[in-house]
Amino acid sequence: MPSQQKKIIFCMAGVLSFLCALGVVTAVGTPLWVKATILCKTGALLVNASGKELDKFMGEMQYGLFHGEGVRQCGLGARPFRFSSRSMKERYSLYGDKGEKAVFPDLVQAIPVSIHINIILFSMILVVLTMVGTAFFMYNAFGKPFETLHGPLGLYLVSFISGSCGCLVMILFASEVKVHRLSEKIANFKEGTYAYRTQNENYTTSFWVVFICFFVHFLNGLLIRLAGFQFPFTKSKETETTNVASDLMY
Repeated sequence: MPSQQKKIIFCMAGVLSFLCALGVVTAVGTPLWVKATILCKTGALLVNASGKELDKFMGEMQYGLFHGEGVRQCGLGARPFRFSSRSMKERYSLYGDKGEKAVFPDLVQAIPVSIHINIILFSMILVVLTMVGTAFFMYNAFGKPFETLHGPLGLYLVSFISGSCGCLVMILFASEVKVHRLSEKIANFKEGTYAYRTQNENYTTSFWVVFICFFVHFLNGLLIRLAGFQFPFTKSKETETTNVASDLMY
């Protein structure tokens, strides 16, 4: 049975992992990943707007992995719009919201679909592995763990893979937004008359929840080490050195 100190450390790591899993699940379903300011470039050029006049042509939008909303302005007042991943709702629904557009399915030729799918996939893997890590930590705190999978090696392995998935989610989403200009493509969706340009983009709550989850998995690795377990393969190297030294003696 582990000591009282190990129980406290493993319970703390398990609770942190569980909170991370809940946070990522919530983050995936919210439109709070990016908040962007968009400029109606066509309208501003037509009237040669500058300074405070540009405020009449400034809109904003926020979106996540599945849906979002925003406001377009081209000098004629605000035009709110919403978009979601509910494919073809606008075409086939008689009672649906006419202002809601199925952006992500309709923009297959415009957005990097493979990147977007991978973001969702790695987010789901992150949630599953974080829950597995929670179970492993609790089992090590109150049970009799096996040395191979359920023991320290399993804890290190799950923490490392989970942290790597969180890092990949952030990198892929940042590349989709910045490199592929996702905000501009959404703002210009089905806009034949006006052209919009992104003025400013900021990552918001959901993105930073994934970052905190990545940091927590790194912290869990330190907690495992604090509980008295060596990092993987350290012990094996020391054993190998001892065996070589004993062989040389004989």
